[in-house]
Amino acid sequence: MSEEKKGFFGRLKDGLAKTRNNIVNGIDSVFNGFSAIDEDFYEELEEILIMGDIGVNATNAIIEKLREQVKENHIKQPSECKEFLIESIKEQMHVEETAYDFEHCQSVILVIGVNGVGKTTSVGKLAGILKEQGRKVLLAAADTFRAAAGEQLTEWAHRAGVDIIGGAEGSDPASVIFDAVNAARARNVDVLLCDTAGRLHNKKNLMEELKKINRIIDKEFPGAHRENLVVLDGTTGQNALQQARDFGEVADLTGIILTKMDGTAKGGIAVAIQSELNIPVKYIGVGETIEDLQKFDSDQFVNALFDIKTTGEEI
Repeated sequence: MSEEKKGFFGRLKDGLAKTRNNIVNGIDSVFNGFSAIDEDFYEELEEILIMGDIGVNATNAIIEKLREQVKENHIKQPSECKEFLIESIKEQMHVEETAYDFEHCQSVILVIGVNGVGKTTSVGKLAGILKEQGRKVLLAAADTFRAAAGEQLTEWAHRAGVDIIGGAEGSDPASVIFDAVNAARARNVDVLLCDTAGRLHNKKNLMEELKKINRIIDKEFPGAHRENLVVLDGTTGQNALQQARDFGEVADLTGIILTKMDGTAKGGIAVAIQSELNIPVKYIGVGETIEDLQKFDSDQFVNALFDIKTTGEEI
């Protein structure tokens, strides 16, 4: 593992400090405070996991699996089953293979999410990451309803060294996508990254807007690989889970970008998202720089949460 990735494990561990205090310290207190595994023991664990935003459904599955493991392995002491609890959490986060096909073929990526979650910033960071990989990237500033969105994305485009297609404030987002798609084809761009409007107050309008955008891409760029990534703010906990469900009603979500994981006590939401939605978290953000947006690895996430260092993950 490279030095950069080792550094990211350290940043991830640091970024999960508040979540660790919220969940892991509570778990440890249960393991240390009980001398036997009984119903009170399980109830205490259950409460801590739910309060840590891991979610009711995921928590129930984790506790049920722990019960099975305790019984199968004839475990009597609470301290002996912590490892099984950690493995159960990892198991709940398992989703089908997380593919990053857009790194290897001509692609259009729609990035969606409500205002304030770090959507435009994530588009800019992702552009920088793909550019570093040698991909030819074009940005589409289709969030024409938020005054600063275009300027913000233009700044990120300059920083990443990529081109950008935009429109006047208040213009039709679909027309920006039309221009961007045709520019992407003409310039033989590898990845077209589209920043979309972040309004969710009227799902009907959002649905129609996304349908219109999708029709344009299908018609103008039929051979392109498609991705719909929803950006969720980790600090909002269960609200992030609900936002993902809402956007899932209007778009075929292929992945999640989970932002602002540094400085939140609600990092357990990553477990709930993958467990309950079965949509892969593809990127996780733990800071302001491009390097602080990295591909998400659920095992690495749980290891960082519980401060378990494996080979190559030293800080």
